[in-house]
Amino acid sequence: MPQMVEAGTLERLAVAAPARARRRAVGLALVWAVVLGNAAAIVWLWAHGGNLHPRTSGDAVTSAARITGLVSAYTALIQVLLLARLPALERLVGFDRLTVWHRWNGHLTFDLVVAHVVLSVWGYALLDRYSLWRELSTMIGGGVYPGMVTATVGTVALAGVVGTSYAIARRRLPYEWWYGTHLLAYAGIALAWFHQIPTGNELVLDTIAADYWRSLYAATLALLVGFRVAAPALGYVRHRLRVAEVVAEAPGVVSLRIEGRRLERLRARPGQFFLWRFLVRGRWWTAHPFSLSAAPDGRSLRITVKALGDHSARMADVPVGTRVLAEGPFGVFTADARRCDKLLLVAGGIGVTPIRALLEELRGDVVVVYRVVAEEELVLGDELRALAARNGFALHEVVGDHRTPEGSRLLTAAHLRELVPDVAEREVFLCGPPALADLVRREVRRAGVPRRRIHAERFVL
Repeated sequence: MPQMVEAGTLERLAVAAPARARRRAVGLALVWAVVLGNAAAIVWLWAHGGNLHPRTSGDAVTSAARITGLVSAYTALIQVLLLARLPALERLVGFDRLTVWHRWNGHLTFDLVVAHVVLSVWGYALLDRYSLWRELSTMIGGGVYPGMVTATVGTVALAGVVGTSYAIARRRLPYEWWYGTHLLAYAGIALAWFHQIPTGNELVLDTIAADYWRSLYAATLALLVGFRVAAPALGYVRHRLRVAEVVAEAPGVVSLRIEGRRLERLRARPGQFFLWRFLVRGRWWTAHPFSLSAAPDGRSLRITVKALGDHSARMADVPVGTRVLAEGPFGVFTADARRCDKLLLVAGGIGVTPIRALLEELRGDVVVVYRVVAEEELVLGDELRALAARNGFALHEVVGDHRTPEGSRLLTAAHLRELVPDVAEREVFLCGPPALADLVRREVRRAGVPRRRIHAERFVL
């Protein structure tokens, strides 16, 4: 029989939930106030520069070019901050949602940059009475406009980042190449600075506007260095993480136990993940997100990794004693999100790792569905069965290829109702590959689970 939740636990969760919701609403309001307030200031400075009263069609087009350039520079700074590992922002929104915002804001930034380039060439061609091609060659190679070469290089760098962001490109590129290409975004933004300050009409003529933009760049740089460089370095010195054990769990799957000092100060929770950087040759320059696969005990952290790319395929070769730099913990996929006594946890493939960790903390009426294509992919299956037996959880191992006729109905709404007849009354925690996560989210909605009771974790970097 399932163990009942400890007396008062759900009551405390119910009382704490409105308070957390209020804090989150206030926090989001403050974030949007800062974002929209700065956007309004940028538009006001542009209007104050005389751009609302063009005298010719060339003036009108160049004025439009200026505002698209200014807004694209601002969204580029936001792009950096969205994944600058700001703890308050990550706790407020969640890393998963931040990466989605990051992707869409990146596309918006690039679209604005393209619009800025097109409108600039068009507008100045009208003013100079040149052809578009002559105006473009004059801008880049004529020496008339300082900073244009660096702006061109920066635009090309951003185009490379956008190109690798498309899902089809991500599937064809190793993670390490994708990660390295995205470092070009920082180069593109830095190069934009050398174009914006010397040639931006508002900034050349208005020292207040120039100082305002310098402060935006300086604040972004300070936050980036503080949370992407200084904070991880301080954590490395404080916790002295190192690989203590490497255990083969299944073909292509290994668990790494990582020890350190004062790990309780990390305040890591089951269901969360870190960005791990293993300080050995060939791995130190990339950080990869891996969830904890066991509840942290204050002495060590465990991750379980499946060989899915060049980096993860070499995890079994990480020597014991390797120093580790970890950023985190990240994620809101924790027991704090729980609102109901009845829970359904759905894991797909290696997405079982945060589910496995959560099961050490959860109590009550819990059903676990573990979806894999083949039996040998039931990673940590023995541990899940032991937890289910000890704590009275129901465990369903769903094995089969969805591309076959007999596997096509697995985890459909009808199948879920067969496995879990009261699925509509449950709160759902879901973790797995994006395609599976999208499928299960859709099917549990069809099975009657409200959207507010679905909690998903997936890595979409």
